[in-house]
Amino acid sequence: MNEADIAAVFEELENEEQLKLFRILPKTMAADVFAYLDIETQQTIITSLTDREAANIINNLMADDATDLMEEMPAGVVKKLLANADSETRRDINHLLRYPEDSAGSIMTVEFVDLKVHLTVKQAIERIRRTGVDKETINICYVLDNERHLIGTVALRYLLLRREDEVIGDFMNDNIISVNTMTDQEEVAMQISKYDFTAMPVVDNENRLVGIITIDDVVDIMREEATEDIEKMAAIVPTDKPYMKTSVFETYKKRIPWLLLLMISATVTGGIITNFESALAAYVVLTAFIPMLMDTGGNAGGQASVTIIRGLSLNEIEFADMLKVIWKEIRVAMLCGVTLACTNFVKLMLIDRVSIPVAAVVCLTLVVELLFAKLVGCTLPMFAEKLGFDPAVMASPFITTIVDALSLLIYFTLATHMLRL
Repeated sequence: MNEADIAAVFEELENEEQLKLFRILPKTMAADVFAYLDIETQQTIITSLTDREAANIINNLMADDATDLMEEMPAGVVKKLLANADSETRRDINHLLRYPEDSAGSIMTVEFVDLKVHLTVKQAIERIRRTGVDKETINICYVLDNERHLIGTVALRYLLLRREDEVIGDFMNDNIISVNTMTDQEEVAMQISKYDFTAMPVVDNENRLVGIITIDDVVDIMREEATEDIEKMAAIVPTDKPYMKTSVFETYKKRIPWLLLLMISATVTGGIITNFESALAAYVVLTAFIPMLMDTGGNAGGQASVTIIRGLSLNEIEFADMLKVIWKEIRVAMLCGVTLACTNFVKLMLIDRVSIPVAAVVCLTLVVELLFAKLVGCTLPMFAEKLGFDPAVMASPFITTIVDALSLLIYFTLATHMLRL
């Protein structure tokens, strides 16, 4: 079976069975299977092995995978694992642990093939055969000078197609695209997606090659970032644990802060209704349309915010585009508002059988509230990013609360003037 499929089998087993299965795996396969397991299963297995068995796993993991494991383990266990690991593995892990979380340096691997500019094709292929077994990838090789500055790249297929006596420096690609060790992982993912790379070189501030980030890491990054954005857009504090492995109390802690904030902010809505009690008393029928108006405004604002947040995350929209975005959303709001107002007017007259002035108030409110909802939905995420906040925070729940208050304010203001309450 493929290592990933074997790892999937582990998810269906109890802890004792997991350990039994892991012990009978061939040594050459055990580390590969281990890398595919979720962090909780990794912790269970690594802490149940002997020091020698655990060290063997750590030594055979890619440096970036070993570092990810160390970041999640208790300090005492990490100290023990590093003490039993070989010196090269220990050096690589300590090197990666220096970088901030979610930076390119923290997710890169130091296992790559480097070549010198003066090597011939024959010498380069011999070096790849000699050192490539333990590398993350050999598809792209990196050409370095004597100070380890990155000066070019060479694809393995070009080496195989060239004459053996040709020199690397004569045909290498010197149009280098790289990222810095401190670059945010989300930006790294965007760069790899933009250039269709399978690996991205990572350099320090002096342009020395210190590692590479491969496409398998980028897939994990994109999944993590998308999950984080979805959770923020649903007013949940982000978590890195799967749903079924998160306790009830942990789930409660992630959800309650935003629920409290949104509940308190929603008191503004209650205050608006209280201020217009006389209008409601005079026209009780107005009360029946409050839920529809609030829901419509909230939905419209949510549509605009999600679209803008996605555009910001993909770098399709910038703060400088705000006026263009506002002008577009105004036109969309007018088209949507008029369509909803006309449809609702027919429904109010034929089904609800209200008076024409009441129907006019409700329909005009729809048009005006959609205009404000779209404006709030498109501008708040852009302002949030400009101020350094994650625009996903300004998604549906937060915007819905603001738009609900605006919808009621617009509704009762129009009713007061048009119905002369």
